[in-house]
Amino acid sequence: MSPTVVDRVAVQRRTLRVVVASQVLGGAGLAAGITVGALLAQDMLGGTGAAGLPVALFTLGSALAAYLVGRVSQRAGRRVGLAGGFLAGALGAAGIVLAAVHDLVPLLLVSLLVYGAGTATNLQARYAGTDLAAPSERGTAISVAMVSTTFGAVAGPASVDLLGSLAASWGLPPLTGPFVLGGAAYGAAGLVLLVLLRPDPLLVARRLAAAEAPAHDRDLPSVVALPGGVGLGATVMVLTQVAMVAIMTMTPVHMRAHGHDLGDVGLVIGLHVAAMFLPSLVTGRLVDRVGRLPMAVAAAAVLLAAGVVAAVAPADSLPTLVLALVLLGLGWNLGLISGTALLVDGTTPERRARTQGTVDVLVALAGASGGVLSGLVVDATSFAVLSLGGGALALLLVPAVVRQRTVAESARLRT
Repeated sequence: MSPTVVDRVAVQRRTLRVVVASQVLGGAGLAAGITVGALLAQDMLGGTGAAGLPVALFTLGSALAAYLVGRVSQRAGRRVGLAGGFLAGALGAAGIVLAAVHDLVPLLLVSLLVYGAGTATNLQARYAGTDLAAPSERGTAISVAMVSTTFGAVAGPASVDLLGSLAASWGLPPLTGPFVLGGAAYGAAGLVLLVLLRPDPLLVARRLAAAEAPAHDRDLPSVVALPGGVGLGATVMVLTQVAMVAIMTMTPVHMRAHGHDLGDVGLVIGLHVAAMFLPSLVTGRLVDRVGRLPMAVAAAAVLLAAGVVAAVAPADSLPTLVLALVLLGLGWNLGLISGTALLVDGTTPERRARTQGTVDVLVALAGASGGVLSGLVVDATSFAVLSLGGGALALLLVPAVVRQRTVAESARLRT
């Protein structure tokens, strides 16, 4: 093996270890807003219609953060971009706690926007694991980064009662407990990346691409090099994000309106978040071996099933709600990993971070729209209508994939 190849392998292994550590921490911050954000807004602002506002705001904030993190990473590398994003998320969490203590609605709204930086950064960290991965191993590399999020993301919702009691013992509103944990976790994740992500994988990938471009081209199998990968990858991630966020956002509100306590909410959301990340190792291998396009279709099928189950589930049936949210998380997982792999396949190191940041802006804006509309839809109709609508929306992935396969076949025939 040449020194260049040895360096690539060694840096990739170190990068994955650091990304894993940051994702374990970042997952706890990611789950805080999902678990109690809607409930906190409902208490401070009043009414079910406002319950979707927190997800919309920190998703909108994540859109801005995704743009900034992508641009900073393009210029200075993953280390600076990702660390800055996580530290901004920690600042937002502190602002949310302060706003809840003093009942400051304007501060709450601004802080939710800033808190979204942590969400965006947690997702963008998956790209760092792919910068030096071989094309045939990109799905697996994405999955390693994502599965690491599971530990913190599940621990947060599962301990929501404990965190609420801890916050109350400090004189804080109980619903701020998960945000206290989230702020500390985001801050720690940022410091881990800032100190340990050396050498920077994106900067190394650029140097290696310039030095061994012919070898890199030979390593790219035809099954991966699909024309239009960026557009299809963005479409897959946007549609799965809208469907998932819309249903997920209103589930805690739906449950509390039908007599479930905060512990039940934490259990359902915790298992949902586990399904979002825990299957990643299997999903990543399937994306590499079965293909990006079949797994995108599988995402559509699972999300449709989630919407149907959520719509028909009796409001007092905790097991059925768990099943619906687990399916919702799994469908999102399939869509995000297959879409991310398509996006990475369609970019080069010279423009990768900028393109990824731009696409993540679209994904975040889609999530923000889903969050806003979810509260309005439930207020005007019902949770069942929202769930069926989210599942039906995911089916738009099927014609997008069919069109992409037709384009790919036409390109192969021309060559």
